[in-house]
Amino acid sequence: MSKQDNYTESDIQVLEGLEPVRKRPGMYIGSTDERGLHHLVFEVVDNSIDEAMAGFCDTVEVELLPNGAVSVTDNGRGIPVGIIEKEGKSAVEVVLTKLHAGGKFGGGGYKFSGGLHGVGVSCVNALSEWLEVEVAQEGFLYKMSFSRGKTQRPLAKIGTTKRRGTKVVFYPDAEIFETLEFDYATLRHRLQELAYLNKGLKIILKDSRALKENCETFHYEGGIVEYVSSLNSKGGMPEQPLYIHAETDTYQVEIAMQYNSSYQETIYSYANNINTHEGGTHLDGFKAVLTKLFNDYGEKLRLLKNEEKLSGEDCREGIVAIVSVKLIDPQFEGQTKTRLGNSFMRNVVTKVFGEKFETYLEENPKEARELITKAVNAKKARDAARNARDLTRRKSFLESTTLPGKLADCSERDPKKCEIYLVEGDSAGGTAKQGRDRRFQAILPLRGKILNVEKASLHRILESEEIKNMITTFGCGIHEDCDLSKLKYDRIICMTDADVDGSHIRILLLTFFYRFMKPLVEEGHVYIAQPPLYKVTLKNSKREEYFYKDEDLEAFLVSIDRKGEVQRYKGLGEMDQEQLWETTMNPETRTLLRVNVKDAEKASELFSLLMGEEPERRRQFIEENANLVTDLDV
Repeated sequence: MSKQDNYTESDIQVLEGLEPVRKRPGMYIGSTDERGLHHLVFEVVDNSIDEAMAGFCDTVEVELLPNGAVSVTDNGRGIPVGIIEKEGKSAVEVVLTKLHAGGKFGGGGYKFSGGLHGVGVSCVNALSEWLEVEVAQEGFLYKMSFSRGKTQRPLAKIGTTKRRGTKVVFYPDAEIFETLEFDYATLRHRLQELAYLNKGLKIILKDSRALKENCETFHYEGGIVEYVSSLNSKGGMPEQPLYIHAETDTYQVEIAMQYNSSYQETIYSYANNINTHEGGTHLDGFKAVLTKLFNDYGEKLRLLKNEEKLSGEDCREGIVAIVSVKLIDPQFEGQTKTRLGNSFMRNVVTKVFGEKFETYLEENPKEARELITKAVNAKKARDAARNARDLTRRKSFLESTTLPGKLADCSERDPKKCEIYLVEGDSAGGTAKQGRDRRFQAILPLRGKILNVEKASLHRILESEEIKNMITTFGCGIHEDCDLSKLKYDRIICMTDADVDGSHIRILLLTFFYRFMKPLVEEGHVYIAQPPLYKVTLKNSKREEYFYKDEDLEAFLVSIDRKGEVQRYKGLGEMDQEQLWETTMNPETRTLLRVNVKDAEKASELFSLLMGEEPERRRQFIEENANLVTDLDV
């Protein structure tokens, strides 16, 4: 009998304390990459937010410290410091060293809570090289320290204080995480979101790692109403976002909504401050009653005829809404556990929102007519777009042998070996056709800027010659019909001039891919070519060098005592076919940036900002971020 066949009781391992967390960290925090690292901060912050929801905390401060650690401080009640008789240890030590220990299991500590499994702060402790906790309570200050989940210094009273609350400082464990570098923008996004969801709560984010400190305060007395306004800053219907609120001993419902003139739907839903990306019963209830009331009033106002019915899509065109609920014992389902499953919340939201939105429509007939008319117009546009959409589903459209006349296809027929360049302009397209490797490289020239799909209706989009050419050429279809098994090219490469117009064209293309062919982006089929900015010809020599960054050019010029002639490329058309091949198209020497979606929600917000109808917000974003771009991660 082999050793493997001899399976006995001695092979059974019992992991005690926090050992399971260190053994399988992904089971508790999802991953050990950047996402898991930031999850540690959010677990600690969630405890402070729970204190705020319970009415005992109004300020939370998160600080990125110079030594790489993070501190989270609140002015809540503080973790209890008394001894738990059954454990023979202080409550502080139990909370930080025991899984499933906390005040969120019906003992009266919290009514509504985001962290419901009691593993949050103990997991942070287990996955930190060191962690220190301070508790300010009843005039005294207590402190305790840990290392990788094990107690190093027991809880001790170290002085007196006038403040109250809890402070947790921790340094992530390099044995666990792939990176220890916290991203300010990631923390900022979530902390601002939490401030919107908990009106009146002040959240301070401070970055003390650099010589020049950065500090922001998020504090919104208007809560999710301000959230909607921030997402929809250029006017809307009604003029001020509609706010609906209801609360009982077992639940809270908050809804803020407003319409704009765009064609996009923006609805974010939350349960106990957790972003329910996959929706759930609360969102289902909201959507169902919204559609019902629009249809009821469409008939009442005689805007719908002959038993016409508005779809949910019609009623939500141009909407910006936040649906936030808080409830006892939320049940989460779905692939990522971000779908609310409590069935009673569907009825709760349907009743609360239905009654109050119906009252609003009754009391504001002018606004009601405008909203219903907008939805009716959306239905007409949808009907007009049906023929165009049906066209894209037909075999003759998707698999037509009559490909666009400007397309120079490749001879290879295995899609995995093929790539297609989308080239700005006929001139550069002609050069690319001459310089390419015809075996596996196809060229599709584009005439200037394609249509901005963020601001156009579907039927107009599908009538655009450039967009029809891309849909036909790629062969994979759009929207729900996008089937990557039919994709004719493994790599779709955007090759535009390295100037403002080129950047604009890239954004337009990526917006189209993201809105109409999202799987292309999600599966890593979209790339951005990197043509050089400069060519340096050395004096008294035919040697040529190409540079993609200003700093690289400057360093090279210094190294050759500036004995070279510098040419600044304004466009692809300035290069001949050999230069274009060698610098931008040759797989052996080129640089490609792969476009990927780390966070679809953030990407959606960014596309709406950059390509929507709010030029002031777009200009502000570009001004603030122009000097930060080193890579494109959409």
